[in-house]
Amino acid sequence: MNSTDLDRLRAELARLGHAPSPTDVAVAMRELGFVVSDAALMDTLAALRRESVGAGPLEQLLRRPGVTDVIVNGPDQVFIDRGAGLEDGGVRFESEAEVRRLAARLAASVGRRIDDGQPFVDARLTDGTRLHAILAPMAAPGTCLSLRVPARRRFSLSDWVEAGSVPPAGAELLAGLVRAKVAYLVSGGTGTGKTTLLSAMLAEVPASERLLVVEDSRELMPDHPHCVRLESRPANAEGVGRIGLTDLVRQALRMRPDRIILGEVRGAELCDLLMAFNTGHEGGCGTVHANSAADVPARLEALGALGGWTPHALRAQIAAALQVVVHLTRDRHGGRTRRRVEGIHLLEVERDRILTHPAVTFDPGGSLDPGPGWGELRAMVRP
Repeated sequence: MNSTDLDRLRAELARLGHAPSPTDVAVAMRELGFVVSDAALMDTLAALRRESVGAGPLEQLLRRPGVTDVIVNGPDQVFIDRGAGLEDGGVRFESEAEVRRLAARLAASVGRRIDDGQPFVDARLTDGTRLHAILAPMAAPGTCLSLRVPARRRFSLSDWVEAGSVPPAGAELLAGLVRAKVAYLVSGGTGTGKTTLLSAMLAEVPASERLLVVEDSRELMPDHPHCVRLESRPANAEGVGRIGLTDLVRQALRMRPDRIILGEVRGAELCDLLMAFNTGHEGGCGTVHANSAADVPARLEALGALGGWTPHALRAQIAAALQVVVHLTRDRHGGRTRRRVEGIHLLEVERDRILTHPAVTFDPGGSLDPGPGWGELRAMVRP
């Protein structure tokens, strides 16, 4: 049964006013002129269930081990990412209308809407999956879905070492930064593992400390016994009720935090975070998008401008508040794409510029290459 026939069948079943039973489906199929056999009925019931429960035809991909992202570009292009870049997911939709219905149903499942008046949505599903959808014709070749699968397990720094993503001595340096309450940012491009690494580092925080984690969408999963999460909220259909990261950072300051963590620094909330770091809250951290550690200063300056700060004011706050950038990258290793820690860099303010200086870089083979800031880094993490 194709999508057009399913649409006709759904319209017929909708007139019942109650959830249809298999008998109701069989009767409706006969009334519409379809052949009703045991096999046809079972296939039809499966098709109806697939479009009314979970993520429909994408459900099998979301549950596949190792999948971090499921991407839909219209009905004929479905991709997955299992850590080695995008690959064909082997799933197709029958029509653009089917993709659109799935987007609307997923949005509605968490109290959001997506239609011609509101053609895009960014939300977190009840199982923690991050959903972004944008309808055609705003998107081509059709309605696009982006589903980010939450980590099914917590990764430790030891797991990063075992995967070859950081050398053992590098993991010890990262743990030392946490123990020494150094303020740091984890930087990297999309999909490099920033959130995963930050969660692993937060697991090194002593159990006696209270963590306040502020995020747009709940992704950080630190293995820590005292972690309080604050999650932003978008405006409702009437355009009211929005609670942004800036609001939540300010609330976190009043909740007796030992450390404040901002899941992703991407707006004016940077200013509140820096002020928090400068008012006695040591060991704060967060993630920021940047293609290289050298690009982080420019990124911070742009975000500071969104908060209304002058370059001079931003530099003064950074000089006193932030010390280290841990940068992640993706490279090819053994025929596959690998996420790894590229190195640890020091943030410094020199004259009228914010700069990063490499303290140590990690060779893809696992060796350490000390840089100009090596001595300063060692002094930071020394017990």
